[in-house]
Amino acid sequence: MKNFLPALIFLTFLTVFSFSQTPTPTPIPKPTEKNDDVVKISTTLIQVDVTVTDKSGKVVTDLKSGDFEIFENGEKQNITNFSFINTAPEAKATPTPKPGKDEVIAPIPPVQIRPEQVRRTIALVVDDLGVSFESMHFVRRALKKFVDEQMLPNDLVAIIRTGGGVGALQQFTSDKRQLHAAIEKIRWNPLGRAGVSAFGAIEPTPLEEAQANGADVSDEDIQAEKDSITAFNEFREDLFSVGTLGAINFVVKGMDELPGRKAIMLFSDGFSICTETDMRNDPDRCTRMRDSIKQLTDLCNRAAVNIYSIDSRGLQTLGVTAADRLAANPQAYQQALSSRSAENLDKQEGLAFLANETGGRAFFNNNDFNRSLEKALDEQKGYYLLAYQPDTDTFDPKTRRFNKLTVKVNRSGTEVRYRSGFFGIADKKVEKPTQQTPNQQIQTALTSPFAVNGINLRLNTLFGFDPNTGSFTNSLLHVNAADLQFSDAPEGKKRASFDVLAVSFGENGNPIDAISKNYVLTVGDELYKKLIKDGFVYQFLFPIKKAGAFQMRVAIRDVTSTKVGSAHQFVEAPDLKKGRLTVSGIVLEIMTEKQWSELATETNSQRRETDPMQDTSLRRFRRGTILRYALEIYNAKLDQTRKPDLTTRVRVFRDGKLVFDGRPNPLSLEGQTDFRRLNFVGALTLGSEMSVGDYVLQIIAIDNSAKKKNKLTTQWIQFELVD
Repeated sequence: MKNFLPALIFLTFLTVFSFSQTPTPTPIPKPTEKNDDVVKISTTLIQVDVTVTDKSGKVVTDLKSGDFEIFENGEKQNITNFSFINTAPEAKATPTPKPGKDEVIAPIPPVQIRPEQVRRTIALVVDDLGVSFESMHFVRRALKKFVDEQMLPNDLVAIIRTGGGVGALQQFTSDKRQLHAAIEKIRWNPLGRAGVSAFGAIEPTPLEEAQANGADVSDEDIQAEKDSITAFNEFREDLFSVGTLGAINFVVKGMDELPGRKAIMLFSDGFSICTETDMRNDPDRCTRMRDSIKQLTDLCNRAAVNIYSIDSRGLQTLGVTAADRLAANPQAYQQALSSRSAENLDKQEGLAFLANETGGRAFFNNNDFNRSLEKALDEQKGYYLLAYQPDTDTFDPKTRRFNKLTVKVNRSGTEVRYRSGFFGIADKKVEKPTQQTPNQQIQTALTSPFAVNGINLRLNTLFGFDPNTGSFTNSLLHVNAADLQFSDAPEGKKRASFDVLAVSFGENGNPIDAISKNYVLTVGDELYKKLIKDGFVYQFLFPIKKAGAFQMRVAIRDVTSTKVGSAHQFVEAPDLKKGRLTVSGIVLEIMTEKQWSELATETNSQRRETDPMQDTSLRRFRRGTILRYALEIYNAKLDQTRKPDLTTRVRVFRDGKLVFDGRPNPLSLEGQTDFRRLNFVGALTLGSEMSVGDYVLQIIAIDNSAKKKNKLTTQWIQFELVD
């Protein structure tokens, strides 16, 4: 094998332009132009999506325009546009294969889905601000089953916690590995509004206990104490309910930029909107909560998002439990049970109201959460688009602020779901966060669970290990320089200034390492043209302080144009101290046939005209070239000869299908002196007959001296083939 030193790319970064470093400043994400026609709210057209199901919950697909009636604020509207959109997935879920007794199966790399291939976009939102310890176990089990058995190849899925912080805002992906890592992060939040059990234990108040023990306590004092406790609990409930709705708002705003119709599946023990106590003592709270949900409804309408709520408490008996301590009199017993029943209904009402107002559906009293998910997703297989021309009062805030919608279907045995209405503001007039400071702008881009594409970025974070410094990640960020605004500088040069914020977030959602810098890029005319054509690579290294799964997030803001770009990547950092077979990230280098033929005679003093930094970060190659790849292998066991015995294999996938399956080959130990870090290098010819598109290169390493569970490890990297 021709020699290649992959460690070079991990340890060096040769800059070819002038950077001057100054303190921070920062960005604002500009909304991209929508390329779908799912839902529009404009002064000339109101377009609403409607789901119609039969008694069994199946989508009805054969209705005509005349079967519908639509009303705005009670006034019937003339339907001017009508269509049925079929979103039924073409593929079926394929359960993850399980290996036999002595079999070791390499996992299939995830498919990189293009926007036009997406069939379903699903946000699984776990309200850890309001899920009890008992309920959380069943939620996690349902999520794992969904990912393993119900998720389809063309699904984009995100698993998000309402109280998990920035690090929990995991991006939409088809990678089951990422989703399982997100599920592992989900834990009961002891600071949330839900306790250990679905319902708090019924206990007598201190004054009730004192009265039961013979103290002179009046019933009025006991009632006043109960009212005080109730007021405190409702205040606490309000705080966390607002947090839950705020997190859902954030997710919906991000989903607005994704194509097609989307769904949020909310797992929660519920929240109350308006209790009897509120009606007596604080009716304004009821109004505030309902207004908050109306605002969320308007967001869902504009973003084409339906919310389906699942009561994570499942089926509850509402009876007395062993944890309850009741007062001695029957009246207190009945009052306690009545309060528990009222609490259950109040929390279910909140989930039902949220789902119904946003065109979704609520699922209660069912322990089979996956069946509820299946029913919800069945409703996403198709929908009708109804459109009408609004009158002059629709967007007149003096006449009405919120426009109530009602949709009826003239066919018996059907159920209609739609969003309840919208605010009288056209899409183009909806306020965007344009008044943010530069620092707020770049923070917004960084913390969004969705990439911002004002500046085109490609991020590739590689895991590596050095015996002296330990494990680290090397992030290579390719920046499309054509998206930056250059200005004239002295001596005929060009200048651009941009801010960079890069943060790694750990499993708990807290930042681990961060870089925040401003760069001024000054280049001559020749290099300027090259940068505009090829872009450039920004590199940064972070030490790994603790093994585990984490996210790398990067945002860049152009100081002059205020354009913003962001990129995220899921990274798994293995613990090498456990002694398991592990590989580094994959380094790529593209070569012409001439460069490949000259490689055999190349000396160290000669410089090859290739750029592994660019190739590894951008990962876009032409047909008819030769792709070189390299990685390092760690923790290989030594056989009786005190040498490692490894077998390697290379596979290439396209759209999830195997298109190249290399033969297993023994790893060459020629020139290898450090068995703690074994180099593996290879090359593939990207034939001119190969189809353009996205591919995945997978490298498998098998340790023939290790036990079965530590025998195999794999790494993959996506690349694009172009003409």
